[in-house]
Amino acid sequence: MKTQKQKAEAFRALHARKQAFIIPNPWDVGTARILARLGFEALATTSAGFAFSSGVPDNQVGRQRMLEHVAEIAAATDLPVSADLENGFGDDPEHVAETIRLAAAAGVSGGSIEDSIDRPGEKVYELAHAVDRVRAAVEAARSLPFPFTLTARAENYLVGIPDLKDTIRRLQAYQEAGADVLYAPCISTRKEITAIVGAVDRPVNFLMGTQPERFSLTELSEMGVRRISVGSALATTALGAFLRGAREMKERGTFTYAKDSAGFGEISNLLKP
Repeated sequence: MKTQKQKAEAFRALHARKQAFIIPNPWDVGTARILARLGFEALATTSAGFAFSSGVPDNQVGRQRMLEHVAEIAAATDLPVSADLENGFGDDPEHVAETIRLAAAAGVSGGSIEDSIDRPGEKVYELAHAVDRVRAAVEAARSLPFPFTLTARAENYLVGIPDLKDTIRRLQAYQEAGADVLYAPCISTRKEITAIVGAVDRPVNFLMGTQPERFSLTELSEMGVRRISVGSALATTALGAFLRGAREMKERGTFTYAKDSAGFGEISNLLKP
């Protein structure tokens, strides 16, 4: 098995390539091992996918359980793992810094910090405070004995504030605070992507989710994107098949859903040591 330092160095090197790479999001050990066996080069956890598998909505897991989860994913394969650390599980910059240190101790090669907040009348942190949180996360990352890749997320679009100018302003500020990767989930158009990529000089992560415009790996690379994640999309796709099958049985008493299942042998082979 590779050391944590070797994984972290390999993860950092992926971001330096001209070709974008896909970092898919498993939600448990089984899906992590399957993705590794399929040949992906790195993995990222999904807070929503894990929350759904735990029987709760997103953002309801809590830091300790999430850290246990990311430790399980990091130990499941020899691939570098970037952890979805939500908003750091607290408002205070030092709390965010502690989350980074704990995530590193859990074995991951990097992690993301959001600038969103779920309080009445507030959706994202005031910019100066958001920057302080990123700066604290960066300082914690730089104190580690390996190159922890810190991703800073501007959540405007995700929380229903489609303000491109403010999103760019935030990403530029997070860049100045030292973030290694920049990420604005839920931007969806070529204009938004190219505007963000052109406004910063750090690798940009793009979320390929449910947006109407579908771009290929090649197209996103040509736009300057360096990393492509899918968030909870694999988990919700799997749950979509589960729901269709369950509803067919309950409402019609039939079982045709099974024709689309993966082969038992195929899954077993992918999970063999």
